[in-house]
Amino acid sequence: MNTIATYISELLYRYECIILPGFGAFLTRRQPATIQESTNTFFPPQKLISFNSQLQSNDGLLANYIASAEKITYTDALAKIQRYVLSLNEKMSHGQRVELNKIGVFYTSVENTLQFDPIQEVNYLTEAFGLQSFASPAIKREVYKKEVEAIEKVVPLTFTPEKRRERPYLQYAAVATIVLGIGGFFGLKKVSDTNISYNNKEWQKANQEIENKIQEATFEISNPLPAINLNIIKENTTSFVPSTKKVLGKFHVVAGAFRIISNAEKKVQELKIQGFESRIIGLNKYGLHQVVYETYKDRSQALQALNKIKQQQNPKAWLLAQE
Repeated sequence: MNTIATYISELLYRYECIILPGFGAFLTRRQPATIQESTNTFFPPQKLISFNSQLQSNDGLLANYIASAEKITYTDALAKIQRYVLSLNEKMSHGQRVELNKIGVFYTSVENTLQFDPIQEVNYLTEAFGLQSFASPAIKREVYKKEVEAIEKVVPLTFTPEKRRERPYLQYAAVATIVLGIGGFFGLKKVSDTNISYNNKEWQKANQEIENKIQEATFEISNPLPAINLNIIKENTTSFVPSTKKVLGKFHVVAGAFRIISNAEKKVQELKIQGFESRIIGLNKYGLHQVVYETYKDRSQALQALNKIKQQQNPKAWLLAQE
């Protein structure tokens, strides 16, 4: 089981003030790295420990830490601290020196005052972990100024500038490098512009081919359907009976669109046999011949007819409104 001094030492790494209730407070202060010129020794940054006997009120930090470490209640931790303080006071009342491990030594002076000497071997600054003090020998710098001045008085120093040999081929090489660099830049720019133009043309060509393939795959019938002659006997049944009254309007119930006109005409004949006023209303924007079931002036009537046709005839029928 750890002693109270061990818990205080652990808390000094994390906090700047640790109060031992009924005894005093341990304070820490950051000190930067220092150099001792007399011994040429370098000391790392550290936390300096001091003691203040006036701060004795319990702040709960030490008691809570002990309760958590030993898994005891807060009350038991306070009782343990009180017994430890009584032990310290009893030893110092008999003139003994009390050492707290890794913290310092307490003793009573001749004037009967409490004294504290901190231990210097432990550095509680976590940022300086692993740093040790070291001594470095002094750097000796030899000065030759006086000797040089004495020599100059006797023998003055003169400097003869050396004439550089001219190298004209270096100038030609520099000019050639600049010319080649400019030519390469414009050549690369021309190649880049050509590639961009070619890519744009190919992209437009590919889009046009895709659009044509979609139109052909959707609307072109390669094998025209043969004509079918049906003899229909009208009976009173619940099947769909389209209107026989021809009405011209702008709302068309579209049956399909065909690239070949003969296929469109055959579709019209089929729908007329079924009783619709079918007809070809012209070409759409894709150049396909549009065949309609019927045409209506009123939008509500057209929608009603479209719903019946989708349910009984063609689920892919749709409504076209022309201005």
